[in-house]
Amino acid sequence: MRPSVIYLFVSTLCLMTSAALAFSLAKRGCQDTCGNVTIPYPFGIGSQCYANSSFGVICENSTIPPRLFLGSMQLQILNISLYGTVRVVQPVSAMNCSGELKTQSLGKSLVGSPFTISALQNSLTVLGCRNSVWLRANRTTTNGGCMAICDDNSTDTSCNGINCCKITIPKGLKELQFTYQSIANGRNKNFCGYAFLADKKWFREDYRKYNGLRSDLLDPFDQEFGNASMVLEWEYHANRFEFSHYTICEYPGDRSFSYSYLYLESLSRVCRCGFGFEGNPYLPEGCQDIDECGNSTTNFCSDRDTCVNRIGYYDCQKPKSRLKIAFIVIGSVLGAIILLLGAWRSTKLIRKRIKANRKRKFFKRNGGLLLEQQLSSTDNGLEKTKLFTSKELAHATDHYNDNRIIGRGGQGTVYKGMLVDGKIVAVKKSKRVDEDDLEIFINEVVILSQINHRNVKVTRMLSGDRSSSSRL
Repeated sequence: MRPSVIYLFVSTLCLMTSAALAFSLAKRGCQDTCGNVTIPYPFGIGSQCYANSSFGVICENSTIPPRLFLGSMQLQILNISLYGTVRVVQPVSAMNCSGELKTQSLGKSLVGSPFTISALQNSLTVLGCRNSVWLRANRTTTNGGCMAICDDNSTDTSCNGINCCKITIPKGLKELQFTYQSIANGRNKNFCGYAFLADKKWFREDYRKYNGLRSDLLDPFDQEFGNASMVLEWEYHANRFEFSHYTICEYPGDRSFSYSYLYLESLSRVCRCGFGFEGNPYLPEGCQDIDECGNSTTNFCSDRDTCVNRIGYYDCQKPKSRLKIAFIVIGSVLGAIILLLGAWRSTKLIRKRIKANRKRKFFKRNGGLLLEQQLSSTDNGLEKTKLFTSKELAHATDHYNDNRIIGRGGQGTVYKGMLVDGKIVAVKKSKRVDEDDLEIFINEVVILSQINHRNVKVTRMLSGDRSSSSRL
């Protein structure tokens, strides 16, 4: 596994506790709090805000602070967790002393709802030592029992079997009953202690509030003790497309050991945002990417590293050494120079080819092919006549320098030229190119080429922009 993924797992735990502060966990446009209780979807106030009527809640504003109730069962809600639990308040009443077996229901029935009694967080608590108590999932099945040992000198309030005992609850129950029998009369002949469902938090925080329960551990009774908190587990099943794309839904047996302690709140099916995401997994757009780089406490990059946030994780990029940076800069510069040289060379070759093609085009247009054809049809025509390029004639006349002019005519200007072998020639440069006169001029060149005289030499430039002829 990549280190960044492991870091992500830890940072997700830190941020999930503050997810509600970053964005709402309720459905868009719906009330997301009531008093100090957050209302995440699938719970909601009103039919447009909850997933179904079982998750409908009611906010009672007549009290300060307002109180939230589970509408289907009228139980006050203390907390709703996206880890599949809801903490509620249930009524409690003292047991009447009786030598006969008596059966009593525990709380309201959850049959037909998505809720079950949490076996992980609750236990059947028996305060006092005057009764034997048996837990029943139904009228015929006994699921355990306890009877506390009386010790008038004990001050232990941990409920470990002295003056108080607990019974473990089976998983997945929706209703409970208990049967009890008084084994001795206490100081209060009417009440013989309590038997009720309570969660761990009640013992840590609420038990100490009631002096009557702690002042007489053998026969506890407090007039103000009328309710206790318990935890219900809930599950919400829906089509996959209704959840976020990054939602993962699992049962306890499906979870890997490394992450199992995340879900100790519930033994039911729980949905969560994938690692690297936070929010409400039950909403289509509820899981949002965590920016671990935005807070130094949510990533494990060192001070020298650069934290780069990714979708679902983050990377710690090591700083580059100066030598490495120098190599990169030098390589980049050399690469740019090579690229520029290559581009310059390519441009030069392309221009050269364009120029050659243009000269070839002018050669054909000025009758070069016709001249070669006419000369080849005469005896030794090609041997007697030399075809010069425009570059050669420009060089011979010093680029048609005015100092080389030896005559002017209606058809062009005559220049004195010197060939590379030292021979003196006259070069006639036409003033205009008239394609109608090409055939006449070519015939003239052919006739002159047939003259056999040591002072006559015929040349023809056909590859430049203008037609030129020379004779001496």
